[in-house]
Amino acid sequence: MSIQVSNINKRFGEFVALNNVSLEFPTGELTALLGPSGCGKTTLLRIIAGLEAQDSGQVLLEGEDASSRHVRERQVGFVFQHYALFKHMTVFENIAFGLRVKPRAQRPSESAIREKVTSLLELVQLDWLADRYPPQLSGGQRQRIALARALAVEPRVLLLDEPFGALDAKVRKELRRWLRRLHDELHVTSIFVTHDQEEALEVADQIVLMNKGNVEQVGAPQQVYENPASPFVYGFLGNVNLFHGRVHQGVLDTGGATFDAPEHATAQDAQGVGYVRPHDLDIDRYTSGAEGIVVQLRRAHAIGPLAQLELERSDGADAGLIEAVISSERFRQLNLKDGETLVVRPRRLQVFVDGQAKQQATQ
Repeated sequence: MSIQVSNINKRFGEFVALNNVSLEFPTGELTALLGPSGCGKTTLLRIIAGLEAQDSGQVLLEGEDASSRHVRERQVGFVFQHYALFKHMTVFENIAFGLRVKPRAQRPSESAIREKVTSLLELVQLDWLADRYPPQLSGGQRQRIALARALAVEPRVLLLDEPFGALDAKVRKELRRWLRRLHDELHVTSIFVTHDQEEALEVADQIVLMNKGNVEQVGAPQQVYENPASPFVYGFLGNVNLFHGRVHQGVLDTGGATFDAPEHATAQDAQGVGYVRPHDLDIDRYTSGAEGIVVQLRRAHAIGPLAQLELERSDGADAGLIEAVISSERFRQLNLKDGETLVVRPRRLQVFVDGQAKQQATQ
């Protein structure tokens, strides 16, 4: 099913939850609504489901305005963070519930219900738990049963509101991989709310970055990670180093090092910030006349395949610590010690001027 929202606005008193939001969710794909708490992502999901009413705007399902349709008429499956399973029902009966409460004319036969539930239990790989009760299951198992129950009524849209948020990190990682595989089998148009950027980048076909009721950027995971449209997106999607300075005629001057910023060739002595991810910094020992930012190594943490370095600028610029990530092999080759003077050079630098989404990248 194709889903569009057009000019959606929603307020709670003086708080603006959604500010004129328009989006299209590709048919058969998994879209992540990503952003910090309070950005509007869950409110938007509830409006699409019909659990919340917008103040203005439209929800379009297959091109038709569904704003006045009751939640039961939208053919939506909903999976919450806290399972919402019936504790007094077995796993089998929980999954069958949505089928049993259908109007008599639409209700499948008992044999059809049994066949459907059995196939769903096999799909979520929990057929051996059919006679158990929810309190007897682990958190990960309960969430998979909640998903099977949502799928039982054959929804045309699947909505998931932080479904793994209550689980520990290891189980969450396992379940999101499982969800991705399941989605590849079913191809149900799905919308997934999360504040976990790693989760969104790993699971989604499309990511919608939201902030304070507004859409900051929409795109494929690689696109939004490698080409952020705003400082907010850059900062939200992983660690980043900020180099503050002035941008003048295509050059960012950070008060100790300068970098080309050709996208800002017309800038005239404007405030600017260079954004560099830790893994986009080259590290070498300092030699006289070396180009780059002169730093001292304050701390190194080298366990596993990567070494994380905490660096302090030696040029007096007030930029806080710089974080760099290099391979452990490179770290061993350099044989670095705390207190050594090094030079760092960005391989990739993105510059924003006056808070606007203007970018440049240097290789």
